[in-house]
Amino acid sequence: MIVPVAPGRRILLGHTPSLLRQRVAFTSSLRVHGDIVRLFLGPLETYFLTSPELVNLVLVGEGSSFSKGIIFDRFRPFMGNGLVMSEGAFHRRQRRLMQPAFHGARLATYADTMVRVTRELTGTWQAGEVRRLDADMQRLAITVVGETLFATELGRRAVAEARRSIPVVLKAGMVRALSPRFLEHVPVVPANRRFDRAVERLRVVVGEVIAGWRVTGEDHGDLLSMLMLARDPGTGEGMTDDQVHDEVVTLLTAGSETTAVALTWLFHELARHPDVLRRVRAEVDAVVGGRAATFADVAKLAYLRRVVSEVLRMYPIWILMRRALREVELGGVRLAAGTEVMFSPFSLHFDPRFHEDPAEFDPDRWLPERAARVPKGAYVPFGAGSRQCIGQAFAHTEITLVAATVLAGWELVPVPGVPVRLTVTSAAYPDRMPMTVVPRRAV
Repeated sequence: MIVPVAPGRRILLGHTPSLLRQRVAFTSSLRVHGDIVRLFLGPLETYFLTSPELVNLVLVGEGSSFSKGIIFDRFRPFMGNGLVMSEGAFHRRQRRLMQPAFHGARLATYADTMVRVTRELTGTWQAGEVRRLDADMQRLAITVVGETLFATELGRRAVAEARRSIPVVLKAGMVRALSPRFLEHVPVVPANRRFDRAVERLRVVVGEVIAGWRVTGEDHGDLLSMLMLARDPGTGEGMTDDQVHDEVVTLLTAGSETTAVALTWLFHELARHPDVLRRVRAEVDAVVGGRAATFADVAKLAYLRRVVSEVLRMYPIWILMRRALREVELGGVRLAAGTEVMFSPFSLHFDPRFHEDPAEFDPDRWLPERAARVPKGAYVPFGAGSRQCIGQAFAHTEITLVAATVLAGWELVPVPGVPVRLTVTSAAYPDRMPMTVVPRRAV
């Protein structure tokens, strides 16, 4: 089977200019060329998948035949061998060690932190004030995951550094990931300088927190203590300090980006859809009333959870990659070991073949009877299979509780005349999201 080459390939640079300049428009256009299309990142040949069946095959059916791809290689200086980056038996070991940190009983504890941090944020808001909601939600998301990780004073310094450095790494890192390898270490490239400096700052401060924990060895009831105290049931071995560092940085990064982006767009979409906002607010008022939201409320907020699912559909990760570990067949095409495979959750989530009226914000598309019609692989905000994000339940819980807490007391109103534009890097960021915050009693 002959696999077509996507149009727009350039000498030396391949399709990188199209990927970086057109982003979603380019990856979405590839579906007209078939289920598999060849793309070139500089001279590197990759295979782009537009079919959810093939994406599900890569993530689930043939998941053991694939490892993380080149995009993840470019982030390795930052995340090291953390859960997102590690492979094979080592990844399975790390996931077993870390899984208890994300069980229901622990989530209930984290929920209290999520609500407290949200109330602390809204406690700084002034009636009628214009807030950069995107910045507020980013700080909130990093603070939540940071405070679940670190319970000490030294840990608070690490949280502050994470708020500073992680946004830089995510945005500069995606430019680096899609650029030809020969540009990766060119110091005059601004994105490279920003990336390297942010990585070093965070490496130092997280290392200091780990060293501080080793001095006392005290269980503070936080995620860091769980990582430091975790032992493999088969060998009795724990993690090295370097491995704990990599897992901490991974959790700080993965645990903040999706949540911050989703929360920002959630309030934007509610402001654009007053009927949806009324339904959400009525549900929040009925379930939560005037008290602080709790973990037990999440299961009762059924409509709000559908709103969250719809936000995650409309504003997901843009692009992901995998690398074939052995020869494998996809859609009649035999790929050699080492072949790079790409797909776009964003493009899949907006494909009209699998999502009715995909441009419409419709939370009720996630009613059970309608959601059942979405093919596997067509909705993958957290991936799928053995590499599905370990923090999926954490993120859903956080987005739901933060939204419920804010909506119980505040109205968020768009600023007239200020357009909100989508900027796609690693995820679907708003370029800025100013909103006027008004206490509900004054609306």
